[in-house]
Formats: sequence, C-alpha cells, structure tokens
Amino acid sequence: MKNIKLLIQYDGTNYAGWQRQKDERTIQGVIEDVIKRVTGENLRLIPSGRTDAGVHALGQVANFKTVSKPLHQNLWCEGKIEGKRWKDIINASLPEDIKILDSAEVDMDFHARYSARGRLYSYTILNQEDPITILRNYVWHIRRNLNVEAMIEAGRFLTGEHDFSSFRASACTARKTARKIAELRIEKRRSFIVITIEANAFLHHMVRNIVGTLVEVGRGRLSPDAVREILSAKDRNLAGPTAPARGLILMGVKY
Repeated sequence: MKNIKLLIQYDGTNYAGWQRQKDERTIQGVIEDVIKRVTGENLRLIPSGRTDAGVHALGQVANFKTVSKPLHQNLWCEGKIEGKRWKDIINASLPEDIKILDSAEVDMDFHARYSARGRLYSYTILNQEDPITILRNYVWHIRRNLNVEAMIEAGRFLTGEHDFSSFRASACTARKTARKIAELRIEKRRSFIVITIEANAFLHHMVRNIVGTLVEVGRGRLSPDAVREILSAKDRNLAGPTAPARGLILMGVKY
C-alpha cells in the first residue's frame, strides 16, 4: 500500500465542483475515474478542501492510497507505480482543464485535509464599465467604482481568530466555526481588485461571503465599522451576498 500526494490545477467552469456527484461531472470524479482505469481500484481521492461549482484551483492538494498494480502493462507503468510517475500517467487521460502538476509518495499518515496548516485563496474583481469577455469565467465584473480604501479598512476587522458564523453558508455543517485569518490583503491593480485571504481553514462559502460583504462596503452600502458588528453578531443574515464562484481561485495549501 502506498499513499500518493497530488498537486492539482483546474478550471472549474465546466464542473459541478470538486466533490463526486452521481449525475454531475466533477473534478474528483474525473480524476478518480482515470486512476481506476489504470489500477482497477475504487479508491477515494481526499482533497485539502472541496471547491464549489465554478471555482478554480492553481494549487489544490489531494491524496489517495493504492496498491498501484496497473491493469495493463505499458511504457508508463511496469509493476508498481512510483510516486513521481503518477503525474504523467494521470495527465495522459485528463481533459485540458484539469492537470496534475506534481505527484509524490508520502507517509501513510499524510492526509490532504487534516495535515494542512493553511489555505490561500484569491478573489478577483474587474472594476470598470466594460467587461472583458475572455475573463468572464474568472472575475466578478462590477461596473460601479468601488471604494477600495474603505474595503481595506473593513478587512482589518477580519484578521485574527474569530467566530465566522456570520460568513458561513446556511448549509455549512462545520461543528466549530472559529477560524484564524493570518492575512487578508486587498490590492487595486489597474481595473482589477484582488482580495487574497490566508487562513488555517475556511467554512463553507466563507471567502465568497467575506468578498460579498467587502463589496457592499466598497459600494457604500455598509460602513467599514459595520463589518466588525456583523462579525460579532454571528448572524449570516447581516452580512453581504455571496460573491459569484467564478472569481475565486484556490492558490495553495501549506503543510
């Protein structure tokens, strides 16, 4: 038995999220099916975290345990498959919008989710009158000029360890709602506003709900101080709307 760690990037536009679903095409389902065709195993691919439909990743991490006995001998796999060779084996059968960047054999106790110490997400807003058509699946286009300085001020209230109940999805099943945001950075890059958030872990929709609330501040519908009050209230109804999935990218995971 071996434990294989994968570093994965994907464009989530055409998928119903990470998690395998019976009647939907998902990232997990596609990769697991490829591995099954190679080994014959009904294995489970464990991610650092599940991304929603339309969310992208440049640094998703996942692991699976396998006896790595290929069904068919070929140039890629003769007998046992070494950790570093999984990258090429899986990529050979993946669609163009999913790619394995690296693969390696790791200790048996490595768990992509529970071994992680931090996750880094980036959210991009296109803040100008006209859209950019080729970026339509990767940014949230907002025509009205946003007050970035007010958004930065509001973001300061969210750093550190807090109960983020006000920013969790109604369907979130997490038993503990305290999370620690190590950094929340908001940068204006010409017509783009990039919001980067690093935390030890995230609640369901937490990043998108934070972004949606910060945009309400940028629009002048909420004051920066209101974000502190929303955080303390632990009431999702007080926070802003959930930002669209398409602007969100999982950049990387720390171990």
